[in-house]
Amino acid sequence: MIAIRTATPDDAGLIFGFVRDLARHEDAEDKLVATEALLRRALEERGVEAAIAEQDERAVGAALFFHKHSTWSGWNGLYLEDLYVAPEARGSGAGRALLAHVAAVGVAGGCTRVEWAVSDTNAAAAGFYRSLGAEPMPWRIYRVSGEALARLAGS
Repeated sequence: MIAIRTATPDDAGLIFGFVRDLARHEDAEDKLVATEALLRRALEERGVEAAIAEQDERAVGAALFFHKHSTWSGWNGLYLEDLYVAPEARGSGAGRALLAHVAAVGVAGGCTRVEWAVSDTNAAAAGFYRSLGAEPMPWRIYRVSGEALARLAGS
């Protein structure tokens, strides 16, 4: 049976381990520059919330999310930054339980949507999300960072 609990800052090490596993899974570990300390700080300041999935009292996954606002709809929502379930627990219902928890947090807080990004190369995840009723949105995410961000900020 899968149990979901709200994470605390003391879970930062556990969650960061899942984030590292996710980066490995996406063959992008070299892009992971965050640290456990930064994650702890985000959890302490309540800028980021997280939930832990446990099976037989062992952590098998996590979801990290934060609040956002839609100026077009006028309503608040949640943005799911990461959802990770350990390979041995996939198919157990842990991913669905984590998403249901995030949805419940959103509904309880008056949110009207939960959104997230999925890599175009992750067909398995896209299929899973569609099975829950999620729909892909018709736009791409853009990012400015590093030197380009510094140049933009200085202009």
